[in-house]
Amino acid sequence: MSGSLSKQVVVVTGGGRGLGRAFAVALAHEGAHVAIIARSEDQLVETVEQVRRAGGSAHAFVADVTDIDAAGNTHAAIRECLGPIDLLVNNAGVAAPIGPVAEADAAEWWSCLEINLRAPMLWSRIVLPEMIERQTGRIINVASGAGAVAIPYMSAYVTSKTALIRFTEVLAQEVAPHGVHVFSIEPGTVRTAMAMWALESPAGRRWMPWYRNIFDQERDVLPEYSAELVVRLARGDADLLTGRFIARGDDLDEIIRRADKAIENEWGVLRVRGR
Repeated sequence: MSGSLSKQVVVVTGGGRGLGRAFAVALAHEGAHVAIIARSEDQLVETVEQVRRAGGSAHAFVADVTDIDAAGNTHAAIRECLGPIDLLVNNAGVAAPIGPVAEADAAEWWSCLEINLRAPMLWSRIVLPEMIERQTGRIINVASGAGAVAIPYMSAYVTSKTALIRFTEVLAQEVAPHGVHVFSIEPGTVRTAMAMWALESPAGRRWMPWYRNIFDQERDVLPEYSAELVVRLARGDADLLTGRFIARGDDLDEIIRRADKAIENEWGVLRVRGR
């Protein structure tokens, strides 16, 4: 397919379903060659089939994105199959555990940080040397509005997403002189398997009863809407806003038009109120 991302090589982690699948389909629709990574082979096969039915190009890679050796081997396989990576979308994530910190399983709590924060760091670290050498590249970290607020009983998820937003800011400043752009995004509340688990699990029903209101009031969004934002960032529309946390519902055109003012006012940057 020809398009705004024609011949670009894209990696999407957690691409077996939900948002990752929507991102992969949308990016392939724009002409990108998409490498999709997940742990479940059957889900990857389904995503690849969806991409190919739409006329796009996709390749599946089964891997645990938190495993440093698996990440290195998978990157090498992608590099050999498709070529140098132009865009990395760090999408893999989990919400568990839900509940009070005082009752949390420590291993499960830390596993959330491993998937939501360690994996984006590992994959960024792996793809950046070549991006820096080529003086081009983009990384999109899928964060959450939860990273900007305190949500009781979701401490691991909130902490991981807050850290991911700040990690994005730091990384963007490090690589800006090398022509590499980094963003974190808030995709909105989407009816994914992770969201449904938070909605229907005993822990979710007990500690987050308010979450159901988002769906009952139809404030959730389709994954394709979030995919539109990813495509725009992938093609460079908002490169002036590198390092920023951008939400699906933001008026991106207006923010880009006033980019100098947005940067001056630290728009999309984590900060403590009153400072």
